Amino acid sequence: MDNVNVAELVERLGSEEDAARKMAVFKLQGVIGDPSFAELFITQGGLTRLRYLTLHASGNTLAYSLTSFARLLEVDKGWDCVDQELVQRIVELIVTHPLVNILRGAMSILVSVVSHPHAGNQADPDAFGFRALKPAIAIYPQFLEMLVSRLSSADHALCANALQLINSLMRDSITYDSEAEWPKFIQRLQDLGVIRAVYVLMQDSALQDLAHPLLEFQSLTKVLLRKWRDIPLDQEKPEHRRALKGIYLASNPTKGSDETNENGDETRRSKRHHAEKWRKLGFESESPASEFSEVGYLGMMDLADYVRSHHDEFQKMLLEQSTKPAGQRCPIARASLAVTSILYEHFEVDNSEIEDSKTFMLMESRSSLDKLFRPLLLHWTRLHVAGLQVFFRLWKATAAEIEDLDKIVELVRILMESVVGGAGRTKDVQDMLGGKHLNQVREELQHEALQFVKEQRIRCLLHGAWFALDSSSKVDVRASSHQYVQLSHNRRYLHFGEFDSVAEKAPELDALPEKIDLSTVSSVVSNISTNPDDASASTVKTAPRQASTKITIHGHAPSPNLTHTKNQSHARTGSRSTQKEIVLLTLRPASHSVASEWLDGLLMLLNQQPITTETNKLIDLVSNYGLKIRLLNVRFDDATFAGEVPPVPGREGLDEDYYYDVFGGA
Repeated sequence: MDNVNVAELVERLGSEEDAARKMAVFKLQGVIGDPSFAELFITQGGLTRLRYLTLHASGNTLAYSLTSFARLLEVDKGWDCVDQELVQRIVELIVTHPLVNILRGAMSILVSVVSHPHAGNQADPDAFGFRALKPAIAIYPQFLEMLVSRLSSADHALCANALQLINSLMRDSITYDSEAEWPKFIQRLQDLGVIRAVYVLMQDSALQDLAHPLLEFQSLTKVLLRKWRDIPLDQEKPEHRRALKGIYLASNPTKGSDETNENGDETRRSKRHHAEKWRKLGFESESPASEFSEVGYLGMMDLADYVRSHHDEFQKMLLEQSTKPAGQRCPIARASLAVTSILYEHFEVDNSEIEDSKTFMLMESRSSLDKLFRPLLLHWTRLHVAGLQVFFRLWKATAAEIEDLDKIVELVRILMESVVGGAGRTKDVQDMLGGKHLNQVREELQHEALQFVKEQRIRCLLHGAWFALDSSSKVDVRASSHQYVQLSHNRRYLHFGEFDSVAEKAPELDALPEKIDLSTVSSVVSNISTNPDDASASTVKTAPRQASTKITIHGHAPSPNLTHTKNQSHARTGSRSTQKEIVLLTLRPASHSVASEWLDGLLMLLNQQPITTETNKLIDLVSNYGLKIRLLNVRFDDATFAGEVPPVPGREGLDEDYYYDVFGGA
């Protein structure tokens, strides 16, 4: 500043030569940020000349003038020259001018105007804040659209300026506009795509250049969520009443319920249905407004958004639940409110902006910035829908009942912490919750169930069973009518023998004269139907036109020239391929259950997949039961106890006659 002659600089600002004005204002932008220089500049009459250039100059002269004026306002000087004419000029430039260096300065000026305390000019309360821009925006209604579009600029400084101005407009509207006005403005910005644009910026590699305005937008998002949450649901308010009614109407209440008789009068059944219209949607009572006490109007918005955006899914869910007993129906409305509460707690919405700002000041490294920003917060509605759909999947997968509601809520909370909490800054919004994790658990349990049922089926073979003797396979056709078959303890041989009747006591394994080396078995076939359409009941069915169920074991007759080795099983695909396949044994099971046990037992013993409907249903039953146990058995240290883990009971004072009751405690 010591090298700048203020009087000479002011005089050159008023020169008739554009080159002189350009040089003067170029020099001015570098020194005007000094408060003492700014004060001297104003006393020398420079403010009116700077304002004139701001209003009438063009090209670089205009760009330098805008930057100078913006820096003057940043040191809280020059407010006397801020009026509607100036504001309208700046708004016009933002809407119509393409040059980045002009747009940056123009946006910076409006940021100061909008952010200036309203008490700064008692004579004209409309001179500052968002209201100062409204007359100009009325002339240039495309202003907000152009402003949001600048968030996609390749120039990061311009993106930052545009976002700063959007933040200022949002903050002023939330703080000073009426309850009826600020939601409309926020909705207008969202309709223009501000959420998507900021979301993309948060995932950009040049995060450092935009860190401050992005953090402020994230904080403002929390302010908005908190403000909506703090609005109690009031059915006296038309918009609240409309939202609640919209949810009810989306349930298609006339379908299958509001029946009428020939005279057009509602039947008794429809009146009874109407008496539980809110419980049917999953509310706990017929006074739904009271159930929004914890999440306020935010919970209403989330539920209404889901009902509107997933209308068909909502109706289908209601229809499915209506066929179940009341205690087994998924409480859709309560589930939605619970997911809203989970998201609110997960993102720590109640944390003050000061805490966020302090955190930011401590964040310097790139990795720290990655942890600080939460892009998924911006997609609140989509996360709510994903969380709600996870709730539905868990409810169905565990066959939950209404007393399991809190456990399902805790499962969703744990998944939210795990999946959303562990998502990196660049993680895109998708079906992140439940699907992958639930499928992984289901696959693990399906494998465990398969092994469990395999062992059960093989144990049936180890136990042995009686079969009616197939006359075509009798060794001695004189008197035998039944055969007893049993798997050896080492599971390598199938022993069998023929008997003239079924004995009360099963014969010993040594009493069975014949045996089949399972390494010689090539295939096991049966006439048992595996078509699900033929097995609607939980039994194995015989295929059409079959007199009885039959299991046939095929293999290769032992060759006298074949040396028995450890690799004998390889013969089935090697040297066995040249041998003739024969029937080694035919079994005629006495019941469908025995047929399923022995056919699938033999297949699984040979490391093949089971094929009967009965066995596969058993596998699914075991798997689903295990899924319910695993999911509903929420660990207390994960969910139930939010505070400290309860202490482990000590053994002081106990003698040797001590035991632990797993149901009642020590």
